[in-house]
Amino acid sequence: MVLEAAVRGLGSPRGPEFLTLPLGARQEPAEARRAVLQVPLFQGTPPQAPPAPAPKTPAAPPRGRLLLIAALVAAVTGAGAGVAGARLIEGAGPAPFVALPRVPPAPSASLTGMSATAARVLPSVVSIQAGRAGGSGFALDGQGHILTNAHVVRGEQEVTVVLNDGRRLNARVIGEDDGEDLAVLEVDHSGDLTPATLGRSSELSVGDQVLAIGSPLGLTGTVTAGIVSATDREVRLGGYWRTAVQTDASINPGNSGGPLVNARGEVVGVNTAIAAGRGGGNIGIGFAIPIDRAAPIAERIIRN
Repeated sequence: MVLEAAVRGLGSPRGPEFLTLPLGARQEPAEARRAVLQVPLFQGTPPQAPPAPAPKTPAAPPRGRLLLIAALVAAVTGAGAGVAGARLIEGAGPAPFVALPRVPPAPSASLTGMSATAARVLPSVVSIQAGRAGGSGFALDGQGHILTNAHVVRGEQEVTVVLNDGRRLNARVIGEDDGEDLAVLEVDHSGDLTPATLGRSSELSVGDQVLAIGSPLGLTGTVTAGIVSATDREVRLGGYWRTAVQTDASINPGNSGGPLVNARGEVVGVNTAIAAGRGGGNIGIGFAIPIDRAAPIAERIIRN
């Protein structure tokens, strides 16, 4: 079956909308609601309870006796407060330390599985800003060459590359292949790049674990995980029918040009397109140009 996929680049980054309750929207406590519900309802005038007898007012003691009682109360209260204060001072001290049980921190060298894979690949991945558009890419070698999608930098000669540590480098487009939707950039400070390790897409199997790394919606250094859904899916990319690696790793606008890597951290594809519904965005079907086809094209562009 042939599937047509729309190629989507990065537009203006957008965040989710948040719903805020109005300030006056408060609920009464459950006790208050129960109290209201338990008030009996009457028809007509409710029966009146008989009036309570007026309390008897005791005779006022003589003035001199009042003064004596007040003095005694003040003396007793002051003495009690002094004793309580003394006891507080004598017993004062640091509160006992309470430690909740926690596992000891794991050393960074203990990263395993896909966490270790992501940590190994992230330094090689860059974010690309080209005019009002943007996408992702990854370093190919130690000479300052970066591979990305042609639709990310189309119409631009000077672009900005943002490294994983936040540093920004000026880059220039040295060549494009519109038929394969690939482009190679070059930066002057080649020592600032960490080359990625290229694998072999021909060795992929359906069900293999993969990571997609890039800058979806401008969120640099984003890592998503999935599996290989198909190894040789025919899709329409850049106006041409091509085969691609299909994955369910989340790929969104801005991931274009970033690497798809296997569990060993080897680049096996260049993320390039998604199949989207009416509302756009990821629906679990993404496509990557196989690295076995992308690498020779990148070599030719660099050589020429």
